[in-house]
Amino acid sequence: MDLGLRGKVALVAAASQGMGQAAAMALAREGCRIAICARTRGPLNETAEAIRKATSAEVVSVAVDLARPEGPSAFVERALEAYGGLDVLVGNAGGPPTGTFDSVPEAEWDRIYGLTFQSTARLVRAALPALRHRGGGSIVLLQSISVKQPLDNLILSNAMRAAVLGLAKSLARELAKDSIRVNVVAPGYVGTDRLLEVVRARAEKEGVGVEATTASMAREIPLGRFGTPEEIGDLVAFLASPRAAYITGDVVQIDGGLYRGIP
Repeated sequence: MDLGLRGKVALVAAASQGMGQAAAMALAREGCRIAICARTRGPLNETAEAIRKATSAEVVSVAVDLARPEGPSAFVERALEAYGGLDVLVGNAGGPPTGTFDSVPEAEWDRIYGLTFQSTARLVRAALPALRHRGGGSIVLLQSISVKQPLDNLILSNAMRAAVLGLAKSLARELAKDSIRVNVVAPGYVGTDRLLEVVRARAEKEGVGVEATTASMAREIPLGRFGTPEEIGDLVAFLASPRAAYITGDVVQIDGGLYRGIP
């Protein structure tokens, strides 16, 4: 299926690894011109080169820290210098650390507010003029199944990602008049370094081995396995595309059936 993305400009945040990297690769395969960012230049440049080799796409890499106030605008400005416009924005950031309400220091709440919520709001604010100038576009925010089903020992993720969801739902209504769609992707357990961190924390808390914890978590999923970053990337590409033209303000879970709620 041709998603109708050829020639579009797509910005993907936190794309040097994991789901951000997979989203950038999927969009590049669909013919997008890509701009990616991450804090560390080495892995970022390696990802950019890997995307170029795999897809022959144009790729601009920008080393910035999105948690810093100037980071999101610096990323967008560099991409606009390279491409002159913007059609797709994929918001993403590193996952908050594990912990319970009692175990997380107060200072961490301020730090993760900047990393998870403010970075997203600033990124959207920086990108909006270019999206409006283009006559519309798509914003896809990579979050977590925790926006629908809070996860144990992830109090920061549960709270801050819920705030991002509130932002996204509001933006979808406010930006519809500009033909800008806003959707949230809510992955369950996906095989990334972030998941390994969660598995190790759970194993330590329960006093069992990492392998046993991994197997136990996989059994919680009706499909019986963790997702792959590539599966998340494909969903992001679809939601960003004209094929999803009537989808906005939605939370699309991709979790192998893990979520138990109705809806």
